[in-house]
Amino acid sequence: MAWPEVFRGSAAVAAGLVTWGRLRGPRFVRIFPDVYAAATGAPPSLALRSRAAALLVEGRGVLSGYSAAELLGASCGPFDAPAEVTLLRGRQRAHPGLLVHRDAVAPGETWRLGGVAVTSPVRTAYDLVRRLDDVEGVVALDRLANRHRFAPDLLLNFAVHYPRARGNRRVAAALARAARYSGSPMETRLRLLLVDAGLPRPQVQWVVQDPVARTCVWLDLAYPEAMIGIEYEGEQHTTPEGVLRDAGGTRAWWRGAGASTATRSTRSATSRGGSSTSSAAHWRA
Repeated sequence: MAWPEVFRGSAAVAAGLVTWGRLRGPRFVRIFPDVYAAATGAPPSLALRSRAAALLVEGRGVLSGYSAAELLGASCGPFDAPAEVTLLRGRQRAHPGLLVHRDAVAPGETWRLGGVAVTSPVRTAYDLVRRLDDVEGVVALDRLANRHRFAPDLLLNFAVHYPRARGNRRVAAALARAARYSGSPMETRLRLLLVDAGLPRPQVQWVVQDPVARTCVWLDLAYPEAMIGIEYEGEQHTTPEGVLRDAGGTRAWWRGAGASTATRSTRSATSRGGSSTSSAAHWRA
């Protein structure tokens, strides 16, 4: 039979679908107390663990933080991030892999996605900005604002509505560094790495047009006056097709016009003492 993505073990046993002994076997994985999923051989993803957490606190809480962002299609947390819930009523014991928050959440600050209650995109951004460091908070804000097309300044409404909320002081600082058109979490990290190294704030998703071919590309980051473009190269750029695509067309015209394009990988974009910082010092000079 096809098992639900996550399910209550007690309900499955009561319905005669499985025994407790089989639940403890290799075909199933226990994620939280009385919450199980069919085993796949791979570690449970954040999305799966988040749905399990939602089932655990069903009727008493909502998914929030990285879990809400994951289900909202704005993934921005590490793979091994704990599932996060905000408890609205009752009690919930802490468990490994589960982060429990207790905050006031207004009815208009929650959504339902496929039967799962989550904090809204703006409320999720507000919570993550308050709880994360100065870089990862901006990463989360950029990702959620880009995916759900809201103005980052909306977070100020929450800071006013919840004046005693912990972490409110981080909101204004995050807004000053946010760029809602950033194309990915890694692009945001690379942009902040450059700015923190002393460079001016670059343009985001800068359009480069080839007037002859009548085509254009969007550079992740750019200093147009200096004719410098900066690209974060994810996995899609490392395939043979991706390399050929990047080497030709409008990018080739951009380089032929005397411009420079620097590329950075995941490792260099997250290393605050690595090659990106060295390049920043060179360009600044």
